[in-house]
Formats: sequence, structure tokens, C-alpha cells
Amino acid sequence: MCSVMSERSDKEMLKKLDQILDKLDKILRVLSVQASSQSSLTERAKMLKIAGLDNVTIAEVLNTSPGSIRVMTSHLRKES
Repeated sequence: MCSVMSERSDKEMLKKLDQILDKLDKILRVLSVQASSQSSLTERAKMLKIAGLDNVTIAEVLNTSPGSIRVMTSHLRKES
């Protein structure tokens, strides 16, 4: 019984660690994009999208709406 609880606890801890690593990876990507803060909003949105962030997160970072990000990234997809 104790080993079953330990396995479950280990799995939960591994899942939480994966979530933490994912968030840290996103933070690192955002910090790297901040170095190019002289870029236009569209360029920053493009870089964040390439970094793997979703539209809601990009909108929060750039202080705009997810709808605006969706429009900007749809134009970017058409350009590529």
C-alpha cells in the first residue's frame, strides 16, 4: 500500500516538475525577446509566437488583446 502511494506521489511530483520546467522555458524565451524591445509590436508578437507562446500569453506580455495577436499572427502566417 505504501509503495502504491509513493508511486502516485512520484508521478504527481514529476508532472509538477514538468509544468515548472515548461513555465521556466517560456520565461526564458520572453526574457530573450525583451532584448529586442525596440522592435514593432508585430515583430515582437512574431518572435513570441515563434518562441512557442500562445496568443493569450503573447497578449498579456505585449499588453494588448488576444484578438489583436490573432490578427497579427494570421498575417505573419500568410507572409511565410
